Amino acid sequence: MKAVKGRLYFGGVHPKGAKALSENAPIETLPPPETVAISTSQSLGKPAAPVVEAGQQVKEGELIAKADGPISSDVFASVAGTVTEIKEETGAGGTLEKFIYIKRGESGEKSYFAPLPRDADGECIKARIKECGIVGLGGAGFPAAVKVAPRTPVDTLILNGAECEPYLTCDHRLMLEHTDEIARGARYVARALGVKNIIIGIEANKPECIKAFEKFDDIKPVILKKQYPMGGEKQLIYVTTGRRVGMGKLPADCGVVVQNVATAFAVCEAVELGKPLYERVLTVSGKAVKNPGNLRVRVGTPVKYIVEFCGGEKVAPKKVIQGGPMTGAALATYDVYTHKTTSGILLLDKSEAAAEEPTPCLNCGKCADVCPMHLMPMNTAFYSAAGDFDAAAKYGNVLSCIECGACEYICPAKRPLIQAIRKTKGYMRSKMTSAPPSPRPADQKGRSAPFVPLMPKDKTNNENKENGNG
Repeated sequence: MKAVKGRLYFGGVHPKGAKALSENAPIETLPPPETVAISTSQSLGKPAAPVVEAGQQVKEGELIAKADGPISSDVFASVAGTVTEIKEETGAGGTLEKFIYIKRGESGEKSYFAPLPRDADGECIKARIKECGIVGLGGAGFPAAVKVAPRTPVDTLILNGAECEPYLTCDHRLMLEHTDEIARGARYVARALGVKNIIIGIEANKPECIKAFEKFDDIKPVILKKQYPMGGEKQLIYVTTGRRVGMGKLPADCGVVVQNVATAFAVCEAVELGKPLYERVLTVSGKAVKNPGNLRVRVGTPVKYIVEFCGGEKVAPKKVIQGGPMTGAALATYDVYTHKTTSGILLLDKSEAAAEEPTPCLNCGKCADVCPMHLMPMNTAFYSAAGDFDAAAKYGNVLSCIECGACEYICPAKRPLIQAIRKTKGYMRSKMTSAPPSPRPADQKGRSAPFVPLMPKDKTNNENKENGNG
């Protein structure tokens, strides 16, 4: 089906894409590490409950933690081996998570579900999506089983192939290398939803991907303007269909469900292979890593192991981010592990990572000008700094914020707007649950703890000079 141009939406920013570092790197499979640490918090919602214990032998793909509640997802072993321990520790986001450690054995034995016939009905597909623990792989991690069972009738499935975050190219490579699997996965999701209309939105900077999906008669490619956050659900829905999702409403309320292209690929593997979601493709990029690329990585893989596979540090990074630079979490150490939702590991040098000290607000209003949700981020920052989180939530309408980071990106005073928004949201959550939020590690000025590179200091200085950064 011939691609058509999408509409324009209000707000947004235009950061440098920095895609060239990895967009031409084919997907490689990362060899499994000796030990994985798999968090039971692999999706939005409640953590899963462990169903294994220390000393137990598990197979690759075997259930190790059961979904605990309607908004939760099953968790599976990403390697075959022995469960060595189950313990709580701080994850990449700075909160306490329960991790299941598995030491890899030699058997490599797998435990998959029986494949479904390709003509399986919608109910069978819904059940398969749930039992394989599939979540949204665009970053939010919402359980896919909940999305394919909307409370209101829908008529359209939109595949999100925008990948508007700078540096990330894992979806780009998936769309090029696994076009047919993504298309089949989309059809399975559409059958589960009971819809015929399938749209895929792809940013204009991926012409090969647009062309690849034009060969399908039942999938309509829509060319998206290169703009951030084009991949936001509400923005994508408007640009591709013209429908508006109101404040406090869900996409299903306007007849649409959105799934990431990587999620569609996972659904295809779940249906046709019976494969649970325990690995995904992610991007390793940034000027501070020697060999940027796109890797198929098992959930629970140490970030340090991934960086070493890519040649290690080219220069000492100014900042290391898990995810994308706009919405990801800055890391204080490599001693963290990947999740189902980990889309990237970025090693940014001093030319790529902003490190200016914040200055007082200029009242310029630029943060409101670019907010795609029509919010007032400066209000949230002002009241949260004063400790009045109720006012911050009210006057900034913070619960409608999608945390895209456009406001902080454009702010000339370099105010920590997203930190203020997340603190306010944490306060609101704690107010609803009567549980105090878990703060991220921070220094005395409230900033995220500085990253500690792998390189010893003397080597860092020498390599900086050799690369023109001294």
